[in-house]
Amino acid sequence: MQAKQMMLGLLGSAILGGGVAVGGYKLLEPEQANANQVVAADPNVRYTSELRNSNYVVPEGLNFVAAASSVTPAVVHVMTEYAPKMGGSGNGQRMDPFLRQFFGDDYDQHHSPQAGPQMGSGSGVIIAANGYIVTNNHVIDKADKIEVVLDDKRKYKAELVGTDPNTDLALLKVDATSLPFVRYGNSDNVKVGEWVLAVGNPFNLNSTVTAGIISAKGRNINILRREDNMGIESFLQTDAVVNPGNSGGALVNLNGDLIGINSAIASRSGAFEGYSFAVPSSIVSKVIDDLLKYKVVQRALLGVNIREVDATLASEKKLASLNGVYVMGLSKNSSAADAGIKEGDIITEINGVKVNTSSQLQEQVARFRPGDKIKVALLRGSDPRTVTATLRNSTGTTDIIREEIAKSIKYEGATLAPVSKQEMNKLGIEGGAKISGVRSSNFKATGIDDGFIITRIDKSKVSKPQDVQQYLEAAKENQGALVEGVYPDGRKAYYPIGQAE
Repeated sequence: MQAKQMMLGLLGSAILGGGVAVGGYKLLEPEQANANQVVAADPNVRYTSELRNSNYVVPEGLNFVAAASSVTPAVVHVMTEYAPKMGGSGNGQRMDPFLRQFFGDDYDQHHSPQAGPQMGSGSGVIIAANGYIVTNNHVIDKADKIEVVLDDKRKYKAELVGTDPNTDLALLKVDATSLPFVRYGNSDNVKVGEWVLAVGNPFNLNSTVTAGIISAKGRNINILRREDNMGIESFLQTDAVVNPGNSGGALVNLNGDLIGINSAIASRSGAFEGYSFAVPSSIVSKVIDDLLKYKVVQRALLGVNIREVDATLASEKKLASLNGVYVMGLSKNSSAADAGIKEGDIITEINGVKVNTSSQLQEQVARFRPGDKIKVALLRGSDPRTVTATLRNSTGTTDIIREEIAKSIKYEGATLAPVSKQEMNKLGIEGGAKISGVRSSNFKATGIDDGFIITRIDKSKVSKPQDVQQYLEAAKENQGALVEGVYPDGRKAYYPIGQAE
């Protein structure tokens, strides 16, 4: 009996438990259904299943697809070939280790002596449908042969139109029409933190696109160090990945407008380590326009020796502000002097644009040509002033400089002739004057033989025959000079001229 009652009790408990479970399920089901309905209706929630949909639209302002697709066809692969240089390792000048950290070790490939032809590569940007291409000067420097390969694999031989080592820019031309091209954007409007794309051919990987932001503007990294101190550095700095081979490629905004030409990286290894640098389009457009019109860049100069204002200078000179650049001195007969600018003035603006660094001042002035007038705002003590300066060229005039064609001249009975581009590439020199007719000239006692190419006289570089006459005439007052040069077979030689025994 007890067993029977126990079985009935267990059965009742089971039935009751099942009822509670079913009842509980029924009670919870509508609530769970409502919860599911609420989640599905929330537009701010994105689930994995939704992201798998190929029709998913990236929020406006973060879409790199449109810019990449419009720019990539207009970025080319620049391929260069260099004939072996004569004279062994004595003539192969490897890049300064300081510069190698920016351009990479592969830059030395076409600057070091090797047995056969050497190859190099970089990138370029088509800026006109009829075949004009912008790249870096260091990409094509001293190349014997330049070819460009388009994104669609078409290949063209490129002609070098002109270069500007001061900004590390070069202009190429290919014989083609109806090419895709990139339009200039206004780099002045670019803001720090803005998204940008870098397009190029790193490590021979064609049509590579990387993204980043503008990290800084007006950056000077001292890579365009030149004897004449005329290098212009006011780079856009970005963290978009740029590697060797990207040089000469495009830096564009999300609209696909060209805001810079990628030129260098900050790196100890030669590969990307965080930052890259691009020549801003404000400089690119002016330089390229000059090369197209005049074959040579029209460099305008204000003629001031400046120093950036810092706490030390402000304390030393008792300056009221840390803004602007301090005028340490002025060139003789300069446009600044004629405009009334004086030593001790602080230049704060050029044409309404604030300038607080040397690179910012250089960038603003570099946009103009000799003869152009600019408004210079300055502080003289606590007195604000604005003056108008008429910019001049390197010779101190307001004339437009035309491309100078080197010609042979007669000097001291010998003939001095310009050096051909082929000879310059073969010997690894940038210019000079080849001498002939030595035996019947006043050079016969110096030991110089016919064919000798004079590249330097004392500390002055010889670029053309007229330089030899100018420097040797000046040296007569100093009782002689040391002539440096190279023979066609690569032998370097030095000769004292006019010096007392």
